[in-house]
Amino acid sequence: MTPPVLRDKILITSDRTDSQVQQLSAAFARLGMDAVFLRLADVAFDSRHVSGIAIPGFDGALPAAVVVRSISSGSFEAVTRRLGILHAFGHLGVPVWNSAKAIERCVDKSTTTFLMARAGLPVPETFAVESIANARAIAERELPKGPLVLKPLFGSQGRGVRLIETVEQLPDGLEVDDVYYLQRYVARPGTTFCDYRVFTCNGAVLGMIARRADGWVTNIAKGARAEPVTGPLRPALETLALSAAAVIGTDFSGIDIIPAADGRLQLLEVNSMPAWTGLQSVIPVRVADCIAEALVSHIAPAEGERPAA
Repeated sequence: MTPPVLRDKILITSDRTDSQVQQLSAAFARLGMDAVFLRLADVAFDSRHVSGIAIPGFDGALPAAVVVRSISSGSFEAVTRRLGILHAFGHLGVPVWNSAKAIERCVDKSTTTFLMARAGLPVPETFAVESIANARAIAERELPKGPLVLKPLFGSQGRGVRLIETVEQLPDGLEVDDVYYLQRYVARPGTTFCDYRVFTCNGAVLGMIARRADGWVTNIAKGARAEPVTGPLRPALETLALSAAAVIGTDFSGIDIIPAADGRLQLLEVNSMPAWTGLQSVIPVRVADCIAEALVSHIAPAEGERPAA
């Protein structure tokens, strides 16, 4: 039996109704779609329903599509279950932006880097190991070539990022859940620190910003300044960002790119649940409208049948 689908309903999963959720809701409303906001934690597996999923307020029906804005932290079991819900939506033919597979690839920075490197895209030298002993072995071997950056394997907005210049600066395993994601520090040209965030959606670049800061951590959430990107570097940034999005399989993403001192560009991260406040402050394109329009165009031809996930 085919589960019922509410063709005018878009499910937005997020842990809070921030400005970006509100922008998405308004953008879908302008397109005649009713966006419903729920925490992914509140969506349940329920074998009483034809779909096997229970969404509060949907009476056993499915949405036309799902937009994932955030997945809150939790136990391994809780996060696995939430990703399982997203996998189930995809199995049922409900488009999920971004898919569980893409989110899994992005949330785990080591997997992101592995896939980009395997595709021949430029990334800094990267090492991901377990245990302080293995991390010290990496540091002793690599630090003579220059500093390393220690990042949480699962993390965003610059939280928990450390510059490692000596073996002694490696934290105890309890501080990092005994997982050490170490990346070569990329020295940058000039006297200020700058990298780039490129926002892609549905195979196109919506916009990009330069993020400038007085310190080497350039996240907007940490106080970096957003500036528009002009000049001859834009085509190279666009090409690199679109290649990374294709390799990881994101429908929309924020891709971080850093220029090295010699001018070569290096891919740092692909974010499957990116914020766009900084980007929106310097470009005229309405990011939420672009995401909504692309997703609605994707599901519009599916009258009478479920689209491919």
